[in-house]
Amino acid sequence: MNNKRIIKKVAVIGSGIMGSGIACHFANVGVEVLLLDILPRELTEAEQKKGLTLEHKAVRNRIANDHLANALKSKPSPIYHQKFASRITTGNTTDDMAKINSVDWIIEVVVERLDIKQQVFAQIEQFRKPGTLVTSNTSGIPIHFMSDGRSEDFQQHFCGTHFFNPARYLKLFEIIPGPKTSPEVLDFLTHYGEKYLGKTSVVAKDTPAFIGNRIGVYGIQALFHLVKEMGLTVEEVDKLTGPVIGRPKSATFRTVDVVGLDTLVHVANGLYENVPQDEMRELFKLPDYIGQMTENKWLGSKTGSGFYKKEGKEILTLDLDTMQYRPGKKASFATLELTKTIDKPIDRFKVLITGKDKAGEFYRRNLAGMFAYVSNRIPEISDELYKIDDAMKAGFGWENGPFEIWDAVGVAKGIELIKSENLSYASWIDDMIASGNNFYSVKDGATYFYDIASKSAVKKPGQDAFVILDNIRESKKIWSNSDAVIQHLGDGILNLEFRSKMNTIGGGVLQGINKAIDLAEKEYNGLVIGNQGANFSVGANIGMIFMMAVEQEYDELNMAIKLFQDTMMRCRYSAVPVVVAPHGMTLGGGCEMSLHADKIVAAAETYIGLVEFGVGVIPGGGGSKEMALRAADQFHKNDVELNVLQEYFLTVAMAKVSTSAHEAYDLGILQQKDVIVVNRDRQIAEAKKHALIMAEAGYTQPVRRKDVKVLGKQALGMFLVGTDSMEAGKFISDHDKKIANKLAYVMAGGDLSEPTLVTEQYLLDIEREAFLSLCTERKTLERIQFMLTKGKPLRN
Repeated sequence: MNNKRIIKKVAVIGSGIMGSGIACHFANVGVEVLLLDILPRELTEAEQKKGLTLEHKAVRNRIANDHLANALKSKPSPIYHQKFASRITTGNTTDDMAKINSVDWIIEVVVERLDIKQQVFAQIEQFRKPGTLVTSNTSGIPIHFMSDGRSEDFQQHFCGTHFFNPARYLKLFEIIPGPKTSPEVLDFLTHYGEKYLGKTSVVAKDTPAFIGNRIGVYGIQALFHLVKEMGLTVEEVDKLTGPVIGRPKSATFRTVDVVGLDTLVHVANGLYENVPQDEMRELFKLPDYIGQMTENKWLGSKTGSGFYKKEGKEILTLDLDTMQYRPGKKASFATLELTKTIDKPIDRFKVLITGKDKAGEFYRRNLAGMFAYVSNRIPEISDELYKIDDAMKAGFGWENGPFEIWDAVGVAKGIELIKSENLSYASWIDDMIASGNNFYSVKDGATYFYDIASKSAVKKPGQDAFVILDNIRESKKIWSNSDAVIQHLGDGILNLEFRSKMNTIGGGVLQGINKAIDLAEKEYNGLVIGNQGANFSVGANIGMIFMMAVEQEYDELNMAIKLFQDTMMRCRYSAVPVVVAPHGMTLGGGCEMSLHADKIVAAAETYIGLVEFGVGVIPGGGGSKEMALRAADQFHKNDVELNVLQEYFLTVAMAKVSTSAHEAYDLGILQQKDVIVVNRDRQIAEAKKHALIMAEAGYTQPVRRKDVKVLGKQALGMFLVGTDSMEAGKFISDHDKKIANKLAYVMAGGDLSEPTLVTEQYLLDIEREAFLSLCTERKTLERIQFMLTKGKPLRN
């Protein structure tokens, strides 16, 4: 068997929500996709009007075409950039099945019925060339039934590959071997999932619902029962099981609404039937209120009502006792107040389980059940405990897996909780305690897990490809203040990590950047600015700007803005390469920092843009200057320069934010030299590699620009006419116009009488002046205050 496999083309059979989502994600990473579905049985009204017949090609491919078109319109988008959709070709399983002989991997995503899946595999076998991978994206049907009766070559190259929906955003990729799957195929898929698809690959056993859904559905079902026992409301449960414990905002019931109650019921019923030996089997029986909701067709978002229901602008909540919808109520618990000062969710559990109120009782009971359940699932669903944690983090968006949480509250404390609920845990836990181990430990920057077979701590596989900042923060730390940490990543490359609230950029972070560049210039080779927080940075610390502006300390404010500008310019003009590694929200100042890097190594999921207009100012950390400079670099001989400048102006004035790193190229924020990484776990390691390449190629400090072409009056006049007509048409407010005109002044280079070459510093000075003058405006202060208190922009 050949170990080197290259995936150039994939066929996806079945174009429903999941099939289209998987097709889009392969297109995201540059693979050509053939998306097939069945022939329609009858014509639509529109087709009849056009006089088409069932023989017509557009009709024959309609199912795949419509599903894909709907997917591409949906939000959040399944595709990084709309133009990537051209990598997907659609067709139908009658006319186009022969085309699968030219693909490298065939993924079956048809309905969850064994007989239909087996028919599809029989059809695939007719056309597939030997050695081609065939996988099934099933969430419930045992893998060993599916390849029954297929050829030896088919069975060796066949297994389950379970993507979670939405395929672009959820990171779990479960790989489930069949009875004859070759080890080479499993190794290949594990590697491909991690490196190319940006997933967390987890090899699971062929047990009902595999790993993620077995534990996840147990967790939801346990909650369904606990809610009734404890008399909790829907809002209370969502408050207790959301961000406070490091889970998604949609928490429990909102998530069920989004996924669809019918999907959950289907998996839970399947589990009840297929796990007769499971000690918690009774929990998979659905409580009465779920049965009633199913009968009423209250299945969640798709039917318009579930646990929540939108009526006009109001969101109503289902009362589980009366089964009527009522206005929403805010939930609050004294126990949750105790954790407000604890930043990291993992550190909150210790406090939450001590609560004296209903919340404390809820966490004690909930965690006891979860700890007991996961301990008893080994070795049934996995031999290694870390796979359960990985699956819950990647498939359900939990910040920490069950065993990590158990470590955080203390192994002994977890056992005490289990016993107080009269539950039992697996005997290997006692062996672990006897051997003096915890579930996890960190040694030399690597994570180790307790291995049950050898009764010792073993290094978790696959870590060599990435850097985990949490593991090296203390051991490799060179310098820190309360907002930033400088670590040595090895090979002479430093990393500067933000540690401020929401990674905002204030004095502490700026001090850290300057210190990191000082150190790197003296005795290292390069610098990466990167972190592994939820978001790279939501921008400058506007609270600090607000205080200075309200106190009218304009000299201090001028100094603060100048420090910000100078620090951004140092990122560009230093004697060492500076690589910035944005991910998640990278807004305002976070975007300005990226704009000034020698190279950006962005995560594919980067939402980047200059959003300063929302708080009533213009980009003041070099962002306005940089957009003028980048526009000037695009000017070509005899080209209409005003049009180019206008594009860049509108990007800032409309506060455009990319919905993926690929879209940031369109905004002029990412450039050809920049790089996109699909797997965020690999991002810091990748950024380090690029810093090293630049350093080793002989990096020379760039010379400051004195040749930026600005268009002066000619451009300014055009912008002012534009903002006038926008205001006259009531598209923008008077204050919006004032901000836009200030930006216009900066990007035109002032009211110079003719096009002129100016220095970057000249542009920075007029940018800072414009920023400060806006900070004296009452309406700007109202916008900043609104953003600080409400977290959203004010239109005034």
